[in-house]
Amino acid sequence: MSKYQNSLAFAQDKDLNDPLKKWRDEFFIPNFHEKPVVYFTGNSLGLQPKRTQEYIQQELNDWAKWGVEGHFDAKNPWFSYHELLTEKAAKIVGATSKEVVITHSLTTNLHLLMVSFYQPAGKRFKILCEGKAFPSDQYALQSQVKFHGYSIDEAIVEIFPREGEHLLRHEDIIAKIEELGGELAMVMIGGMNYYTGQLFDMKSITEAGHKVGAKVGFDLAHAAGNVELSLHDWNVDFAAWCSYKYLNSSPGGVAGLFVHENHVTNNDLPRFAGWWGHDKATRFKMQPEFQPIQSAESWQLSNAPVLGMAAHMASLDIFDEVGMAAISKKREDLTAYLEFIIHEVSKESENANFEIITPSHPKERGSQLSILAHGQGRDLFDAMTKEGVVADWREPNVIRIAPVPLYNSYEDVYRFGEILKNSIR
Repeated sequence: MSKYQNSLAFAQDKDLNDPLKKWRDEFFIPNFHEKPVVYFTGNSLGLQPKRTQEYIQQELNDWAKWGVEGHFDAKNPWFSYHELLTEKAAKIVGATSKEVVITHSLTTNLHLLMVSFYQPAGKRFKILCEGKAFPSDQYALQSQVKFHGYSIDEAIVEIFPREGEHLLRHEDIIAKIEELGGELAMVMIGGMNYYTGQLFDMKSITEAGHKVGAKVGFDLAHAAGNVELSLHDWNVDFAAWCSYKYLNSSPGGVAGLFVHENHVTNNDLPRFAGWWGHDKATRFKMQPEFQPIQSAESWQLSNAPVLGMAAHMASLDIFDEVGMAAISKKREDLTAYLEFIIHEVSKESENANFEIITPSHPKERGSQLSILAHGQGRDLFDAMTKEGVVADWREPNVIRIAPVPLYNSYEDVYRFGEILKNSIR
């Protein structure tokens, strides 16, 4: 017998006893619709923390007061502003402070990291990635391969689910790594697949890649701030993530990157250099030769985009106050309740069969559930949108939804189920 019930009273009781219930009031819930909004697209753009305006206003005030002197005299000196974010971001991805820096954008960081970690030579030139990776990852990998003079078809190896399946089997990923062996230069996989919501076993993938002599990195766009990560302990070589999804840090907000401490002091590691990655003690001596900071900061190119970083800090402070362990505990329960509700609606419906293609095991997924709506088309999604659901549609008939533990409620989940049921044609 399920521990969940498809009733408003049950959902409201869960909310009443939710240890994280107060944090919903820390966010602006969209109010553009005539009906209460069920916002289930934190996997695309997280909601705005109410404290964000205050954080940005502080920097605007100091800019007005100090002008250029704000680099050193502002309340939060801009010269070192990015350092305010490092420790909090490192906790979220399971890293040491020297392994993380907040800078640039996600795909920019992936390119900068691949300059260092994709070093094809001889027969070792291939890259392994998951099939149907996010297009930006695909384009980045393709352009890196072409830059080094290889053909895309020869150098990029995509691994797909087996015939008739939606998810990649872990043993198939490991087997492909072992099969490529000495030809494999780099594994670069999304830590969580954007389409299915499948969370990969990054520890085992890293171990397998290293065993055959390859470098291993991950795009954590859908994992950072969503699931607990241990990049340092897993010995991941590099990783990058954005901040505007589960990390709620403004549209196109500043991104983060990770480089394992095994690499950060290697001055011979190839990299594209910029002034802000130069040794801090001698940066203003304007020396002609680049001297990298002995941390992930050496992958920075330019000084901090302070207003974007202020928005990021507003969210990181919330994460620091709540902690990823508490966030993960609620995420597992909230997502499981949503899974239960979808199955209940599917069982009651004569005209639709909702197949959740995201893994059912909580250790193999985060907040996102991807629903394959058999027997239904875009009309279903449009009908739900008219009732106040904000979700994501992917052709031909997949609806991606993500109940975010910091600001979504159990009542949101219940109401989603009611709207889903009433929207079936």
